[in-house]
Amino acid sequence: MAFLDQNYLLENETAKRLYQHVKDFPIVDVHNHANIKEIAENKGWEDIWQVAGATDHYVWELMRRRGIEEEKITGKATNKEKWMALAKVFPDFAGNPTYEWIHLNLNRRLGIKQLISESTAKYIWEMAKVRLSEPDMKPQRLLQDMNVEIMCTTNDPDEDLTYHQQVQEAISGVSIRPTWRPDKVFNIEKENWVNAVKNLGIKMNTEINNIENFLSALQKSHDKFEELGCVASDHGIQEPVSYFVKQNRVNDIYKKAISEKSLDEKEIKDFKAFMLVQFGKMNQESNWVIQLHIGAMRDYRHKIYKTLGPDSGGDIGNNDIEVVENLRYFLNQFDETLKVVVYYIDNSILPSLATIARIFPNVNLAAPWWFNDSPYGMEGQLRYIASVDLLRNHLGLVTDSRKLMSYESRTEMFRRVLSNVLGDMTEKGQIPEKVTFDLSESICYYRPLEYFFGK
Repeated sequence: MAFLDQNYLLENETAKRLYQHVKDFPIVDVHNHANIKEIAENKGWEDIWQVAGATDHYVWELMRRRGIEEEKITGKATNKEKWMALAKVFPDFAGNPTYEWIHLNLNRRLGIKQLISESTAKYIWEMAKVRLSEPDMKPQRLLQDMNVEIMCTTNDPDEDLTYHQQVQEAISGVSIRPTWRPDKVFNIEKENWVNAVKNLGIKMNTEINNIENFLSALQKSHDKFEELGCVASDHGIQEPVSYFVKQNRVNDIYKKAISEKSLDEKEIKDFKAFMLVQFGKMNQESNWVIQLHIGAMRDYRHKIYKTLGPDSGGDIGNNDIEVVENLRYFLNQFDETLKVVVYYIDNSILPSLATIARIFPNVNLAAPWWFNDSPYGMEGQLRYIASVDLLRNHLGLVTDSRKLMSYESRTEMFRRVLSNVLGDMTEKGQIPEKVTFDLSESICYYRPLEYFFGK
């Protein structure tokens, strides 16, 4: 088997036929970090660094691992200098999914077959500049050519969503919807919380002096997102907490925090437990999905956060969290009345989450996330869910990507892994072939389409 050839990740004959069957299904991506302004303006990209590394903290982390100075990662070096630095160490990325994703992008979409290395860096730079200047490389056309049917971006509650309105009218055949992510006003312990809350109040033209007004501002934002086709909320939570808290207790905590007085740990937890239930109630009323991204410890490396800010490659996975008791109240509060999707960042909590999903029909495990979105992570999750829960309930892939072109490569990787796992089970006599083909169609397309969009 040659690198990224037609049988890439496909180890049996049934897998090969399965992949041919599902590879051209439309992409339904319910969670990503697309730059909606970039899509609306439709200017495209000028060079390969913009496409491969400019916004990708996965790439940045690996470059740091191989000793590249920050100046040539996020600093003031030119894009060409950054690309040359990346190419020099890129062979060292072999075995990491980033090595495969970026080569897939070059190979499949840009038509560049050369392996990335110091010796090929200049050639690839020049070829990519030519290819990226062509009309079919503009973001809107690219989404159509990649067969993206629906994509849901991640957005703060105070965003005005003007660009979403523009793209909904501009791109035929592609539905781009916002997703409501209130993390900035949820994380009451963060230093920017007060500013985030005040800004929300300004944008929603609502006083935010007490908890009732704060909830009213959030509901106005929620309604605004719903008008533009939003079907889900995103919540990045290191460790979930849920239990009953009286609103007057939370009002006292809120007033203390908005006055910029420090809170103790119990006050922080009480606020978050109360707010998680409020988010659930809002989504329940609108029939939205609530997506819980559990286990990421943000800004663990202080130097990166202080110099570059969040989402710069300073986050880690944390398995020292409790999910069973911490989710019990929330899940029982919304038993069969709210669609709940859980993304986990550490495999150690998968057994608990899988058995939770097994007993709550409204709870589903989402695609392998972050450090798990690799062939290794995808295969392990699929096989475990098949044995403990139901693959039929699997919601397919989310790209979680900040790079538009990687929607295609990440989707290809997932569909190949899925085909290989199902093909293997079929050839072992575990699943009838007809059922296997139906199951692959469901996971790749029909299940997320029905679950999130009712289609």
